Amino acid sequence: MTPRLHLETAICGPVETNAYLVADSDTKDAVLIDAPIDSLAWYMERIGAGGFRPIAVWLTHSHWDHTADAAALAATFGIPVLVHPLDAYRLHNPNAHTVFPLPFRLEAVEVGGYVHHGDVLSVGNLRFEVRHVPGHTEGSVVFIEHTSRVVFCGDTLFAGSIGRTDLPGGDYDQLIASIRRELLTLPDDYACYPGHMEATTIGQERRTNPFLQPDELLW
Repeated sequence: MTPRLHLETAICGPVETNAYLVADSDTKDAVLIDAPIDSLAWYMERIGAGGFRPIAVWLTHSHWDHTADAAALAATFGIPVLVHPLDAYRLHNPNAHTVFPLPFRLEAVEVGGYVHHGDVLSVGNLRFEVRHVPGHTEGSVVFIEHTSRVVFCGDTLFAGSIGRTDLPGGDYDQLIASIRRELLTLPDDYACYPGHMEATTIGQERRTNPFLQPDELLW
């Protein structure tokens, strides 16, 4: 039987960061993808309403707007926080890596495990491929469930745009190369769920994203 992916989305925090509750509809195992500030209450409500069993927090990268509630989620549900090793340093001392001062203090996050390029993570009967996509940060990753044809792409790719590269750890050329190598090689009908703004598809971004067009089409 083909596993069924259950997906719920919330927009949280001052910069409208997406939080994703992703579950196997049959087994009720669930993962929490990214942990923006104020996401804890939403996750708790939706997990209770759906009878889900959270097994981990997965971070697409470690900028504060995606990690602020990670420590609280880990403590509340007794689950590990997973991140790429190149992004772990921001979790150990998050207040030192916010670029600008915040009106609140961030709690340090204990890393419960690392994800690497090529890993396959299980959520019930769902299987998520991890791909390393440096450029927005050093350790940015995407999570791909090929049966459901969905990608959780963090701040790497947006509808009509791409992630910022002017922050520490960013690199524009590296980001474009990551998108072309790890995302645009997917079929057009894969749905992309980004860290901010609305969902899109690989095909839509391949055709219309101004940052991904051949140079000769930009003039």
